[in-house]
Amino acid sequence: MRFLRKTTVVMLGALMISAACMGAASAQQYANVTNLTPFTAQADFMSLAGYLRYVSYEQTNLWITHTEALRIVQQEGK
Repeated sequence: MRFLRKTTVVMLGALMISAACMGAASAQQYANVTNLTPFTAQADFMSLAGYLRYVSYEQTNLWITHTEALRIVQQEGK
C-alpha cells in the first residue's frame, strides 16, 4: 500500500513537471510574412494567411487554423 502511494506521488510529480515544460515548449514563433506580397510568386500565389499556414505546417507538421493565421498576420502587421 505504501509503495503504491509513493509511486503515485512520483508519477503525479513527473506529470506536473512535464506539463509545465510542454507549456513553455508549445510557445511558437511564426514566420513573418508581412513583407511578402499576397498572391504573387513570393507567397506561392497564396494569401498571407494561407502562406503562413503552409510554412507553419512545413516546420511543425501541424496545421494552424485559418482564423489563427489571420490573427497572426494582423498582429505582425502592426
